[in-house]
Amino acid sequence: MNDPAKAPTAGRPPTLDEVARAAGVSRATASRAINGLPYVSSTARAAVERAVESLGYRANQVARSLATKRTGSIALVVSESEKFVVSDPFFARIMRGISGSLGENGLQLSLIMAKEHHADDASLRSLREGHVDGVLLVSVHGGDVLAGQLLESGLPLVVCGRPLIRADVPYVDADNFNGASMAARHLIDIGRRKVATIAGPRDMTVGIDRLSGFRRGMASGGQSTAAVEHGDFTMASGEAAMRRLLEAQPDLDAVFVASDLMAVGALRVLQAAGRSVPDDVAVVGFDDSDVAATAAPPLTTIRQPVEELGRTMAWRLQAQLAGDPDLPPSILLPTEFVGRSTT
Repeated sequence: MNDPAKAPTAGRPPTLDEVARAAGVSRATASRAINGLPYVSSTARAAVERAVESLGYRANQVARSLATKRTGSIALVVSESEKFVVSDPFFARIMRGISGSLGENGLQLSLIMAKEHHADDASLRSLREGHVDGVLLVSVHGGDVLAGQLLESGLPLVVCGRPLIRADVPYVDADNFNGASMAARHLIDIGRRKVATIAGPRDMTVGIDRLSGFRRGMASGGQSTAAVEHGDFTMASGEAAMRRLLEAQPDLDAVFVASDLMAVGALRVLQAAGRSVPDDVAVVGFDDSDVAATAAPPLTTIRQPVEELGRTMAWRLQAQLAGDPDLPPSILLPTEFVGRSTT
């Protein structure tokens, strides 16, 4: 019997379907394995790798574009200003994940800062006119109508984070609720009883979900969550919110901060106020960005898999473009606790 992984391809490059058949897996599983995404068993991944090597599979974007009349380009639309994107390490990490996945399949990535443009700007209008094959949308706020406009134009779309307005938008998110709940339970477990929080923006689901998760974790330990201030994920907003918390509750002994950047701002204010961390005040952040490990002292935080978020968004969009059936409408990636010196 002939080895199916070595079946001839009649003078043409092997297809993803042929790789899947040779590996004995579904097309979607083969796609996930090739793109290095999770939720593929080690056995299936090894089978796909053997099939890829045996068949000489390689994504041929030029041939694919000629056959499908696609552009070979994906737009990453960030609904923030350029200044904000440059200052927040989250965006660099998610772009690494996205560009790595797209690059493996010969797709080009174009970046648009949506808040730098009006709704009728040429760069956004070109998206709706089919100059890209699909859109990855990041940092959506409550009043943002761009996701709905793109969907109505028929353009394939995947959003980073649970959409606040529309429920019919495919999205990939981290488990913000349970991550924040984990942080609250940790603070209770180490004996803190006057716990405050610096939450994220009220118009973003990431801010809403982390605050809800924190409140759930506190309630499970019988603790109050009255001391809440909000920031916008910048270091300056963390500083300002920490000052307000100290004025309102000067005897607080812990604070959960909904992003590492805001947590670093909070640490600066606590240190300036003569509060020892963690002896006087314990601090937990969220993200596990580079600033968490280099903070003084190093920051206890909740890790979200940012680069994996980017890779999974890119995979989900590519699978949709490839016509893969039964794609999940949403994908939730796990978060985990990272203990350092602030608790």
